Amino acid sequence: MSKQFFPNLSQNYIEILKDDNYYDITIEVGNDPNVKIFRAHMIILYYRSPFLRRTLSSNKKNDN
Repeated sequence: MSKQFFPNLSQNYIEILKDDNYYDITIEVGNDPNVKIFRAHMIILYYRSPFLRRTLSSNKKNDN
């Protein structure tokens, strides 16, 4: 089971990162007219970045 589970899990994560439909955070970088928009998934950012974990937790407490 584990031989099939982990490759499928990795493939699922790749698909999630490419997904343009079910993102829940939009990050805008730059100044007009040079703004780049990144769509992301809060749960992935939360678990992959200690900085973003603190930022997202702080914003959640402030209801932002």
